Amino acid sequence: MSEVDSIRSEVAAYYSAKLATHGPTSQGVDWNGRASHDTRHRQFLRLLGDDRKVSVLDLGCGFGDFFRFLRAEGYQGPFIGYDVASNMIAEASRLHGEADCQWRVGAEPSEAADFAVASGIFNVKGDVPTEAWVRYVHDTIDILARAGRRGFAFNVLSLSSDPERRAADLHYADPSDMLSHCLRRHGRSVALLQDYGLYEFTLIVRRI
Repeated sequence: MSEVDSIRSEVAAYYSAKLATHGPTSQGVDWNGRASHDTRHRQFLRLLGDDRKVSVLDLGCGFGDFFRFLRAEGYQGPFIGYDVASNMIAEASRLHGEADCQWRVGAEPSEAADFAVASGIFNVKGDVPTEAWVRYVHDTIDILARAGRRGFAFNVLSLSSDPERRAADLHYADPSDMLSHCLRRHGRSVALLQDYGLYEFTLIVRRI
């Protein structure tokens, strides 16, 4: 098994267990609660803008909560959700159907949308060595970039957080390093958001 396949397998097992324990709740995708979950969702609206018909691809969609959020915000465009945990996809399909959305098991989308997002998928590294996890993060950002024709966005736990609050099994990134990486690799229209009250940041990359 390759390094990336091994990591994806561990990630799928981790989140499958969370869903089995907590059900389709914020805790079921390893967030603290609905308020912070929705705060994270809301940062991606900066990417999507005012056009309520844009198509969205969610990489690591879990049970499809971002789809719920978008519909509540008035976004009605096509939606595709991908996740490596098959039980997450099954739950997303059960909750939301497939009338105006699609759900896929996998980590590398075969199609693209106007915009692609990923929330929380870079946080839980478990016992994966940091160097291997960083390679995985950068490779996955490239996948996300290919999936968003007009742009993409993702969030990461921040090294700007208090050291005593960090956990050994979680991955924290330097905001300036990640900003520089995206500027070098994905163009100059990049925004760094770290002002929304959580110990993380969101990066938004647009193609203009």
